[in-house]
Amino acid sequence: MKSIVLTLLFVVTTTLSFSQEVSYGVRAGFNISNLDFTPDATFSNQHRNGFAFGGFVDYGITENFSTYLEIQYSAEGAKADDLRADYLQMPIMARFAIGEKFTLGVGPMVSLKTWKDQDAFSTFTFSGVGGVEYMINDELFIDARVHYGLSNILDEDISGLEAQNTTFQFGFGIKI
Repeated sequence: MKSIVLTLLFVVTTTLSFSQEVSYGVRAGFNISNLDFTPDATFSNQHRNGFAFGGFVDYGITENFSTYLEIQYSAEGAKADDLRADYLQMPIMARFAIGEKFTLGVGPMVSLKTWKDQDAFSTFTFSGVGGVEYMINDELFIDARVHYGLSNILDEDISGLEAQNTTFQFGFGIKI
C-alpha cells in the first residue's frame, strides 16, 4: 500500500514540476439549453436561456497541451418551470493550443442538482463537453462550448420517459 501511495505522489509531483504554467481565473457565460426526450415529448418543449458562472484552474503540461478543471453554476433545462434544471458542474477538459490565440478542449463533465423541491430530476448527471477559446489578450478570453448529456436527467420513477440536456454556452473570462 505504501508503494502505491508513494508512486502516485511521485507521478503527481513529477507531472506538476514539468508544468509550463498554472493559471487561475473566473468565467461567466450565457446558456441556451433544451431537453431531448425519448420517446418524443407530447407537450411543448421550448429551450431555456440561462447563465453560468464559476472559477477554473488550467494546468499547462506542455506549451500546446493543458488540463482544465472548472467548478461552475449553470442554469439549464427547458423553459417550463417544472423542466428547469440548475446544476453545480465540474467540466474536466484536455485542451490543445491551435496557434497563439485559439485553444480547443474536450472532456467529461459531472453535474450535481442544486435544488431540493423538484424530485423529478436525478441528483447526478454526466455529459460530454467540447469547446473553443479565443484569447483577446494575455488575461481576457471569450469561448463557446457545447454540453451534450450522456445520462438521463429524469429520475427513474417517471415511467417510460428519458431526457438528455443539451446546452450551448457562450462565455467570457479573465485569467488571474
